[in-house]
Amino acid sequence: MPIDPSSFSEYLQYLIGFAAAFLAALWLSLIFWTFRDIRARTRDNFARILAVVVVTVLSIPGIVIYLILRPGRTLEEEYQHTLEEEALLKAIEEINTCPGCGRHTREDWILCPTCQTSLKKSCPSCRKLLELPWNTCPYCGNAINENTAGGAESDRPLQV
Repeated sequence: MPIDPSSFSEYLQYLIGFAAAFLAALWLSLIFWTFRDIRARTRDNFARILAVVVVTVLSIPGIVIYLILRPGRTLEEEYQHTLEEEALLKAIEEINTCPGCGRHTREDWILCPTCQTSLKKSCPSCRKLLELPWNTCPYCGNAINENTAGGAESDRPLQV
């Protein structure tokens, strides 16, 4: 079956048209993707414009350049990373340490076993642990004076 040169030319025209449309769609989609990606990665308007211009002018080599130079994390990932760091720092700060020797202590200790520094006191009425500066028990309402803390029971309840 012989190939007609006029139909071959017509098929070639369709093929070239399809290839041109495909490349135009690819070029526009790369520009659009770059715009959305850089917008998620930085708030710097100059960097946004530069990224889109590089991809618009250079097309495929431009997207390769953009992928090499773009910020490694999105703004959301940066925010999550910052939250994780803050949570770790807060956890480190909340670790109980002895004010006398700096060693780690437990929440329920009254006395540091290393240097015998007072860490807490107990309510004479309900025997719950209290922070040293507290003058009133938040659990039973008893007023705490220095003579009765940790020892005999206090006879005077808090006057409200």
